This record gives sequence, structure tokens and C-alpha cells, in this order.
Amino acid sequence: MNVLPFETRVRVVAALVEGNSIRSTERLVGCTRNAVMRFNVTAGEACARLHDALVRDVRAALIQADELWTFVQKKRRQVKPGDPPEMGDQWVYVAMDSTSKLIISYRVGKRNLPETQAFVADLRGRVLGKPQLSTDGLAFYRDAVERAFGPDVDFAQVVKSFEVPISPEAAGRYSPGRIISEDKQVVTGSPDPEKISTSHVERGNLSFRMSLRRFTRLTNGFSKKLRNLEAAVALFVAYYNFCRVHETLRVTPAMAAGLTDHIWSLGELLHAALDEPPSPVAPLAPQSDPEPIAVGMSAKQAGKLREWPSRRRGLRVIKGGLA
Repeated sequence: MNVLPFETRVRVVAALVEGNSIRSTERLVGCTRNAVMRFNVTAGEACARLHDALVRDVRAALIQADELWTFVQKKRRQVKPGDPPEMGDQWVYVAMDSTSKLIISYRVGKRNLPETQAFVADLRGRVLGKPQLSTDGLAFYRDAVERAFGPDVDFAQVVKSFEVPISPEAAGRYSPGRIISEDKQVVTGSPDPEKISTSHVERGNLSFRMSLRRFTRLTNGFSKKLRNLEAAVALFVAYYNFCRVHETLRVTPAMAAGLTDHIWSLGELLHAALDEPPSPVAPLAPQSDPEPIAVGMSAKQAGKLREWPSRRRGLRVIKGGLA
């Protein structure tokens, strides 16, 4: 089987995480769409393993969780009896550290109790201490948080009420109506009322929709297979955490959370994910007041940064992979 050159792989990933579709990536990079789709799955599944190994023992005082809607092959109203269970609506559960903006945990699946329990259990296994957790009003969270955290959490929900559409045209639109009320409900512990919010994770949902073509509404770029969707989400999460400089923090979320001390290039990310099974690394001390870092640093400047510890004794910085 032919294997794409490494520089071409970096270019494929750079296109996919910046909102390009499979076909536009094919035209930009100059390789077939089948090769693009195959590598999306390969890189995405490797990044999922990388995230599982490295995003551990996170000290997050404030965590926000929410769900992002999408679908596979067809929307729920078009699903017929006998269709595969993966068809129809799918949801991306996302848990974010409100301070460092690190995506701690994520999961793609149906919006039901088993998926919610699995998502919260994974979150519990990645964070230390007793965090304050804010979620939307999904009822399944109450049982899931109780099972996973017990008393070791200050948990509250933000329940929003939306205006009921009046006209038939408004009833059929894809966006929710205007928010008419917002109720903050304390469920467990003693969360700080002023810090009960889901605003940061909801802004993260916008980053998903802006950066992944599969999440753009009213297009034919939606996912046709669940595996492809899961891989695309995992690839973007790894890029978001380790390579993408946050506009407010001026560092990557992984740097702000103390998981690394430099900005990863896309080449470095792919080397870490694909070259060898990732090993858990002890987190560094979080940066309380990080120094600004220029987004467009040169390859020479990037080469001076400390190499990520690894059994390979360092990772090469690929010039074409700077993010």
C-alpha cells in the first residue's frame, strides 16, 4: 500500500483542521480523496491514543461541560426502521478547563444515559482534586456525576429556556430561539454562584464548527461514517490542545495546563501520535501568568524550544508543519 510522504501528511492535517472539506483538501494538497480520508482516520485514532496517554492528572478548579450536535449520513427525522444505529443524530460531549481552556475529555455518541455516564467517568479519571463542574440542563448528568464523582465535586447546572417559535418558518430553522431565561441550579456541594457558567465550553463548540467542515451547517460535508467523525474530532482536539495558540492566553491550552512547555508544530504532533505508542508524562507546573508567544514563529525559533520528552529522545520540528 502506498504511504503519503510525511510533509504531505502534515499538509493534509493542516487543511483538515482549518475548515477544509475532503475534496478541497484533495485539490489543495494534490492527493486523492481516498488517501485524505484514510489518513484522517489513521491520524485521528492515533491522536485519540495520544490524548488518552497525555491528558491525565489535570488540576482544574473550574470545569464546564456541554454537547455539540451533528449527524452521520442522515438527520434523525430521515432515519428509517432497519437503518444502522450509528445513523442519525450524534453528539460530541466536551469537558473543558475554564481556566486553561484545555479540552480534558470528549466523547462522540448518542445523547443518552449510558453515553453520558461513560463521558463523565472518563472525565473523573483525568482530573485531580475536587473541581467545580458546570453543565447544561441535560438530566442525565445528575446520575452520571453522582456515580463518577460522588461527593468530590461542586456541581451545578445552567438551565436555559428558549422562546417558542410562532411562525412555521421559524419552527423549522436549525438554530435555537432567543433565550428568555437562565436558571442556575446547584446539584451537589457548594459551587461558587458567580462561576457557574458554560460560556467557555460553548465558545469551544464554535471553534469545532469553524474548524471542522463536518460541523458546518447546510452543506454536504457531513460525516458519512461514525468512525470518520470520531477520528476527525480526535484529530482536532489534539491540534486544539497542543498546537493552536489561544487568542486570550497567548499559549496553547496544554501549556496553560502544564502538560507541555512549548507550542507543538503539526509535524511534532504527528510524530508523537504515529511514531510510537505514547507514554504518560508527569505534568509540569501550570503557568499562572504565561509570557506572550508569537503565533508566527520561525522554524529556527521553534527549534530552540525544549524537545518533548519521549523514548525517541526528541521530536523533529517540520518547517511545513508549523501551526
